[in-house]
Amino acid sequence: MKRTTLSLIACATALAAVTGFAAVSAPDGSGTDTAAPAARLPVERTSLLCPAPSTSDLAETAYTSFTPVTKGADEKGSAALAAAEPAGAPGDGKGDDKSGEKGGKEDEPVVRPEAPGTPVTGKTSGADTPALIGTAEGGNAPGWTVQQTTEVAAGTGRGLQGVNCAAPDTEFWFPGASTATGRTDYVHLTNPDDSAAVVDIELYGKDGALKSTVGEGVTVPPHSGESLLLSTLSDVKQTDLTVHVGVRSGRVGAAVQALDDKTGGDWLTAAADPASGLVLPGIPKDATAVRLVLFTPGGTDADLKVRLASPSGLITPAGHETVHVKAGMTTGVDLGEVTRGEAGSLVLTPTDRSVPVVAAVRVVRGKGDEQESAFIPAADPVGARATAADNRAKHTALALSAPGGTAKVRVTASAGTEGGSAATETYTVKAGTTQNVDAPVPAGLKGSYALTVETVSGGPVHASRMLTGSDDDVASFTVQTLPDDRGTVSVPNAEEDLSVLQR
Repeated sequence: MKRTTLSLIACATALAAVTGFAAVSAPDGSGTDTAAPAARLPVERTSLLCPAPSTSDLAETAYTSFTPVTKGADEKGSAALAAAEPAGAPGDGKGDDKSGEKGGKEDEPVVRPEAPGTPVTGKTSGADTPALIGTAEGGNAPGWTVQQTTEVAAGTGRGLQGVNCAAPDTEFWFPGASTATGRTDYVHLTNPDDSAAVVDIELYGKDGALKSTVGEGVTVPPHSGESLLLSTLSDVKQTDLTVHVGVRSGRVGAAVQALDDKTGGDWLTAAADPASGLVLPGIPKDATAVRLVLFTPGGTDADLKVRLASPSGLITPAGHETVHVKAGMTTGVDLGEVTRGEAGSLVLTPTDRSVPVVAAVRVVRGKGDEQESAFIPAADPVGARATAADNRAKHTALALSAPGGTAKVRVTASAGTEGGSAATETYTVKAGTTQNVDAPVPAGLKGSYALTVETVSGGPVHASRMLTGSDDDVASFTVQTLPDDRGTVSVPNAEEDLSVLQR
């Protein structure tokens, strides 16, 4: 997804302040471009938004905040998470911070982010926890990550629900939502700004756009969070839906909470921007059902080759060599137990002409009454660095996929929230494969920890982290993809040029 330009502006401003009157180098008279390559500098401000975790009184939610150490970052910094005002609630629009533990001080934040390098966690319980709006500045900003993990003991959506709190944006695609019987899906919107945001929510099913006026011009008040039940936007029952959130004015954070009567629930985060080639990384090796959902937003049909990047290489699932996606219509394909006991990533490429698509898979683990579901959207590569917070000993699986060329990857486990020292391992992922690696664990670990993944060479690399529940007899799990944390930004090289003062 697109990042806000605030960090770029901040970096460019800081650079100009250091160099005085800055000017970008120009080519010399010979026609040779003498401009130095753009520098990459740490961002100076990051915004994150966490949706309201649950409406269940049985919900237990943990928030884990972590900022990796970034070379060149400001030694000073701060980060804060504040409660959003529930939409329609009385107040001045800035929200009342009630995000602390029940029974605690009303203004006590649920988590207090600290210095880079060590994660911090906080907990809340029940159905009243609001959405959170977070800002990190200075040394706490580059790569700041907050993981929201909720365990629901029973009822619709029971199991483990996890989501990475995300940056605000202006457009989101969610293939994999549903209004079918037994599903209760909500789209959550959070507005971090001082003015109202106006949002359009569109639903696309197997026959195209679903008629609805309710999703047009939805107003999200400043500093507030709001959730809308998809079945109130359209009374049409659809197994597979693609939700499009477009922002007319302002910006929001958006996520879909998908709750199922039989297979639990999880968060469906925004898929990577429409593209002709996509990677959906880290389908668990013990997946009992995998359903691929695709949508093409343009006016042209798409034909895609479907392959699985397995530990041994790229293979084509029998009976699902290609998939045809009609323009403007959502397509769902049951792939069954496609991984067959080995970790894998779906690799989608055009069969002939390139047509942008969005995609996600719904994954089910377990059998009978112990089934649980989660979602893996198409994801951007790890790039320079990506981070997953809230990892737990013996309950974390890290999947690395290199669908193109062989790559070398460095994985660092941070210190624990309550103790332990950092550990680092380097892995080689062969071209066309997906590897479930034994990620390092902090020595003397106490509490949870963060994993930072860096591309050392080769690639691109796509990654995801699966977190399983504390009860080993139940298949509860959640999966988060690991796209580049964009902790650094490219800034044009500048040099002092006093000639701009001469006339």
